[in-house]
Amino acid sequence: RMGLAQLHQIRGRVGRSSRRGYAYFTFTRGKSLSEIATKRLEAIREYTEFGSGFKIAMRDLEIRGAGSLLGNRQHGHLEAVGYDMYLKLLGEAVAEEKGEKPIDAAEPECLIDLPVNASIPEDYITSTATRLAMYKAIANIRSDADANDVYDELTDRFGIPPAPVYGLVEIALLRNTALALVIYEIKSNASADQIYVNDMKVEYLMALQQTMRGRASVSAGKKPCISVKMLQEDAVETVRNTLKILQNA
Repeated sequence: RMGLAQLHQIRGRVGRSSRRGYAYFTFTRGKSLSEIATKRLEAIREYTEFGSGFKIAMRDLEIRGAGSLLGNRQHGHLEAVGYDMYLKLLGEAVAEEKGEKPIDAAEPECLIDLPVNASIPEDYITSTATRLAMYKAIANIRSDADANDVYDELTDRFGIPPAPVYGLVEIALLRNTALALVIYEIKSNASADQIYVNDMKVEYLMALQQTMRGRASVSAGKKPCISVKMLQEDAVETVRNTLKILQNA
């Protein structure tokens, strides 16, 4: 019944000075919430710290749209590339029109090419916008606790996730672990996984030699690469175990 800004304002009126207060937002038991109502509650739950007003406003903008810029006439483009990417492309276009040089703020990436089905099936989440939001949430996973939170949310809203969703979460965990280790590419062939590292540390070599016992080999050419033979493990499990060894090195 209330807009996102109203919910934020009401919450901000609860509790003063040394007196702690609580704001409860309720809905009828068993009632199926609309997609927009669910997004509003998600935003209120996510942005709880002081000074969240701007983030709330941006999320409200994302949910409702804003005139011709992000409204219906741009809706197809927005859904096609996602909100964050759309704003990035929009900013680059505006900078180009102004004759300014766009700031290269590209974040490091890790390309992962493993034989695993990793996606959110359309018959699991039918709404394109909601699927994009969940892809974004999964991409932001940094730990097992984050992954469990995403699984809980998916189960509550859409039922038990299918296997491709678990594969997608697994890839997200591997990618973020790899980025922390300055790994920029992971791929697999029929018998081994290849892990390409920007900074091949001596500690990595020693840890792999002690733990893998002949399974791992290192190529130190222009593209330093760690090759790990698969035994009873599949490609994903082999990469996961190798990254744990490198983390502890």
